[in-house]
Amino acid sequence: MILLLVVQLLVLNHLHLFGYATPLIIGYMIICFETNVSRMSLLWWGFSLGMLYDIFSNTMGMAAASCTLLAMMKPYILKFFMPRDIVESFKPTIQNMGISRYIWYSLSCMGLLHFSFYFLEAFSLEDLLLTIGAMIGGTILATLISVCVEYIVHNRKEERAVGK
Repeated sequence: MILLLVVQLLVLNHLHLFGYATPLIIGYMIICFETNVSRMSLLWWGFSLGMLYDIFSNTMGMAAASCTLLAMMKPYILKFFMPRDIVESFKPTIQNMGISRYIWYSLSCMGLLHFSFYFLEAFSLEDLLLTIGAMIGGTILATLISVCVEYIVHNRKEERAVGK
C-alpha cells in the first residue's frame, strides 16, 4: 500500500494526459482484495488509502470518498466478471479471470473511481467536457497501468513457482 501511494504521489500525480487527466491507481489495491475479505474491512482499507492520498495531495476528502465508494461497490462489480462456478475465496487476477474479463473488471472499477473523484473535484457542471475528458483519460491510463502491474506481478509469481 505504501509503495502504491508513493508511486501515485511522486510519479503519477505529475502525469497529465492532454494536460488534465491524471490516472489514480490508488484503487488498484482495492480491486485486488479477495472475495472473503469482510465488507467492513474493505471499506476501512478504501477509506484509509483515500485519506492518506488526500493528506499528501491536498484533495480535501475527495479520494477518501471515491475510494470508499469503490470499496463499497467492488463486490457487486466483481460478480459481473468472475466465473460462475466459484464458491470459495476468489482473488481477481489475470490468471483467475482471463485477460479480457480482468480488463473489463479493472476498467469498470477504475471508471467508478475516476467518475466519483472528478465530479467531486469539479463539483459543478460548468466544465462538463473537461471533467468527462479527465474521467475517460484517467480511467484508460489507470486501467492500462493496473493491467501492466498485474501482469508483471503475476509473471514474477509464476517465475518464482517454476524456479523452486
